Amino acid sequence: MTDIFARQALTAAGWARNVRIETDAGHIASITSDADAKSGDLLAGIVIPGLANAHSHAFQRVLAGHTEHRSPAHKDNFWSWRSKMYALAGKIDAESLHVIARQVYSEMVATGYTSVAEFHYLHNEPGDSRPSAAMFEAIALAARDSGIRLTYVPVLYERAGLDEPLPTADQERFALRVDDFIDHYESASEQTGGAFQTGIGAHSLRAVSADSLARIAAVAKRDGVPMHIHIAEQQREVDQCLNILGARPVEWLMEHCDVDGSWCLVHATHIDESELSLIAKSGAVVCLCPSTEANLGDGLFPLQAFMEAGGHIAIGSDSHVSINPFEELRWLEYGQRLIGQRRNVAAIRRSQTGRSLFESAVTGGAAACGHRHGELATGANADLVVLDDDSPMLAGHTTRSLLDALVFSGFTLPIDRVMVNGEWRVTDGRHENREMAGVAYAKLARELKLDEVVV
Repeated sequence: MTDIFARQALTAAGWARNVRIETDAGHIASITSDADAKSGDLLAGIVIPGLANAHSHAFQRVLAGHTEHRSPAHKDNFWSWRSKMYALAGKIDAESLHVIARQVYSEMVATGYTSVAEFHYLHNEPGDSRPSAAMFEAIALAARDSGIRLTYVPVLYERAGLDEPLPTADQERFALRVDDFIDHYESASEQTGGAFQTGIGAHSLRAVSADSLARIAAVAKRDGVPMHIHIAEQQREVDQCLNILGARPVEWLMEHCDVDGSWCLVHATHIDESELSLIAKSGAVVCLCPSTEANLGDGLFPLQAFMEAGGHIAIGSDSHVSINPFEELRWLEYGQRLIGQRRNVAAIRRSQTGRSLFESAVTGGAAACGHRHGELATGANADLVVLDDDSPMLAGHTTRSLLDALVFSGFTLPIDRVMVNGEWRVTDGRHENREMAGVAYAKLARELKLDEVVV
């Protein structure tokens, strides 16, 4: 049991002063405001809930910075980046996946992400044709090593495209028969408990048949787990859906699947007004990944209209060109400002933009990861972040603008401690495994020689 006394805390009821938080067995046993500190309490400045990283491809972390060069044809886009990502994926075995994932998850925890939904389709080791338990175990072990709360989302990948019923040579390692995929999901689900749970993912409409999508969605509904899918990330996908399916991607999904609040639609960048309304009415969460979407040139999601329609959002670091939840929130807002030539676009549910974004991401991220609560409340997961209230970033700020400063100041994050599942994983701003994880990752990154191979 760890008891915390915070001078200020953002609870489910709002900002409160002199807050005692008692934890037990990975949960918040009680939370009391206007309290007195007790002997043995850990004294904290500002406590806020941890954020969920609702969309992660851990192995792609090692690719960051290796694709920022112009091709001879000067036609660099998502699809040219994807070929480089496939080249990397072909080199990743269970041992290297563990090293990369441990590093990326440790970075997440150190920046205030306390949970992650790992959208995982590297089911086979190089050269194998069937799912390897070792690949799943590498992800699970990395999560345990870093302390992050893991929602493992195994992803079905069957084909190259809507009009390509077989995978390409690069995709063969990802591809599974739907029966084998469900067996893998059920095997992983037998190991859930504590800070580990499962979801289910379909890679995209282009990569999964309608029949298979219906089957795995039915399994997700049966088991009450989140259902994730990439959708409408690229205009090319929208065009293909219109030509082959006779409908736009979200339009088709809503007509053929029982989409509800347990679904997480990743990106949903290229949607029209009708699709936006359908998503908002369904209660599904849209996971936005601004740093990756910008890096890939995906486009901008219609955030203001979606939030005004009551839509739910989460954030993810996706390819991990950035691992900082507050930067994701900052650029989510900045993209809207640049395209609309106005400020404070996301200040819809509250007048303060940073707080509106933060609270939306807390609740939406919890839903996408299958958590009952995201806020600091009795019975919720004991996942929280302690901010250094002596930090220059926060100087002069009251509860009115603290979260605005955190999102928009852009300095080194003033994170003192991070707790996940009732255990301190970050103290004095440093993750407990920072050195060990970093040394192993650096060695692997050098051995991969990606500047020589990924061109």
